[in-house]
Amino acid sequence: MSESRPHVLLLSAIVLIPAIAVVLFYQLDSFDPAPMHNSHVLQGAEMVGVGQLFGPEDLAYDPNSGLIYTGCSDGWIKRVTVNESVADSVVENWVNTGGRPLGLVLGHHNDVIIADANKGLLKVTSDGAIDLLTDEAEGVKFKLTDGVDITDAGMLYFTDASEKYSLNEMTQEISQGQPYGRLMSYDPSTKQTKVLVRDIYFANGVAVTPDQSFVIFCETRMRRCKRYYIQGERKGYVDTFIDNLPGIPDNIRYDGKGQYWIGLGKVTTFSWDLTTQSYPLVRKVLTIIERYIGRPHMKKNGGLLAVDLEGKPIAHYYDSGLSLITTGIKIANHLYCGSIAYPYMIRLNLTQYHGI
Repeated sequence: MSESRPHVLLLSAIVLIPAIAVVLFYQLDSFDPAPMHNSHVLQGAEMVGVGQLFGPEDLAYDPNSGLIYTGCSDGWIKRVTVNESVADSVVENWVNTGGRPLGLVLGHHNDVIIADANKGLLKVTSDGAIDLLTDEAEGVKFKLTDGVDITDAGMLYFTDASEKYSLNEMTQEISQGQPYGRLMSYDPSTKQTKVLVRDIYFANGVAVTPDQSFVIFCETRMRRCKRYYIQGERKGYVDTFIDNLPGIPDNIRYDGKGQYWIGLGKVTTFSWDLTTQSYPLVRKVLTIIERYIGRPHMKKNGGLLAVDLEGKPIAHYYDSGLSLITTGIKIANHLYCGSIAYPYMIRLNLTQYHGI
């Protein structure tokens, strides 16, 4: 019996340690996702290749020209003409920012505004000239310019996801677990940059509401979107637009028809984003794992969440084979999605669903 005791203890450790770890992470994780009563599994995703490297992170559609603009990890802004048949799509290298273009929005003078993670807030004119609009606020350089949108009057609202860490330093940003993100505005008429909201847990996508009353911004690591009021009695206030999202939000887009589309990725089974913020020991362990073993595999079932003007969920559309969906725009009966995980744009057919 005494000789078998070490073996019994070893076997018990092998069985119990993973079980204890699962229970521990479950108890530490405070995330309780809101129920989705109108979820749809999308089938038959079509791919539009936009390059050899990863991207496209965001999409901007020009209905006049029929072009979709997107930025890729090699610095290229692509112009994509999508036809009825994906096989007939035309992809053009338009301009290269020399950085990592993330957020995009069409300007009011046939230009495109780019939130470039490495360069700052850029404007690309119709003839392809690149102008730097701003790359710092209050004497602090942007480290990770991320999302951008524009008002009817031409005011730009954009995010710096982290004022401390760059896109290549995400391991440190995650392990710190601190709110280094900022929401800012840029006035093209005065060339003035203002910090509007500080202490955001990874500030990401931005959307100006159709009535121009507030700006919605995604707080990725908190799985929520908040809003900053730019007009009316509540001007300058911040509150929650939607919380407890069924994935990590990246970009948010208004479709002109009463709906916002939020790009959602899935995180690891031990809730990498939320757990790490509150427990320094867990942050340290996960950082060591990533440094010496590699990043944990990401869940699939990425997709888009449609919400109404008040932030109430309408429907959740996802594909079991997709991960890290970052944005989505609706054109006719299709959803066009971007992702940092693939070198292509994804098109999903919505004709099988009602009320779209």
